[in-house]
Amino acid sequence: MEANTRSTGRLPSAFLTPGSSSFMDFLSEHQPELLPGKRTLPPVQGAIEAPHGTTIVAVTFPGGVVLAGDRRATMGNVIAQRDIEKVFPADEYSAVGIAGTAGLAVEMVKLFQLELEHFEKVEGAQLSLEGKANRLSTMIRSNLGMAMQGLAVVPLFAGYDVDREKGRIFSYDVTGGRSEEQGYAATGSGSIFARGAMKKLFRSDLSEAEATTLVVQALYDAADDDSATGGPDVARRIYPIVTVITEDGFRRLTEDEASDIARSVLERRLEQPDGPRASLL
Repeated sequence: MEANTRSTGRLPSAFLTPGSSSFMDFLSEHQPELLPGKRTLPPVQGAIEAPHGTTIVAVTFPGGVVLAGDRRATMGNVIAQRDIEKVFPADEYSAVGIAGTAGLAVEMVKLFQLELEHFEKVEGAQLSLEGKANRLSTMIRSNLGMAMQGLAVVPLFAGYDVDREKGRIFSYDVTGGRSEEQGYAATGSGSIFARGAMKKLFRSDLSEAEATTLVVQALYDAADDDSATGGPDVARRIYPIVTVITEDGFRRLTEDEASDIARSVLERRLEQPDGPRASLL
């Protein structure tokens, strides 16, 4: 196909008239070897050492949803990267946070972004938030072969549903199984600690500012008990990535905004190392 393109100087007609609104289906038909799940992997013995990213958290508030992630990637017991980015916009009204094998996860996000853009250009309209969540589920399922060899990708998907006029969160397992979470969610190695923190601090009437503070508190608690999760690094000016999605679209907090929240949390932790207290009754 590439040789034919070079000889004629023109793209094949199939490339100009795609028969499917799914970019993945189009790629599967014409160049399936480019899809992560279609690649042939050599046989492996034992665990594969590759950078892994954790932890991702999300929380809804009236008017939208917040999706955030820490910045650490680990490879076994070694910190592979201190400032990795794990939260990306999927389109104008949704975002995805990645946990698992970092390289494959970033590649999946880019493919997901193309999938949504391709659909919009072919159909002339955006997928519903439910449809976007389903497309991501299909992509994760196609990676099952790699997941069985230890190269798993388990994202967290969040967005603003323009039809229902509210923020929604979707979590996944390695088989592509999808669940809609109510209020808050977390994934990654520190998720159990982050979820515990959010469980005690979450309220249905949070403001946007309170929601962004809550996710940083949850990531701090995750880093406190999980060595693979990185807390705010004031010395290197590395802070969690915090994004907000509302009816106005996707917005990533600036470094100054993220640092202000992180520093306020750190200052309070000097007085209460275990974080805010929830009332007994």
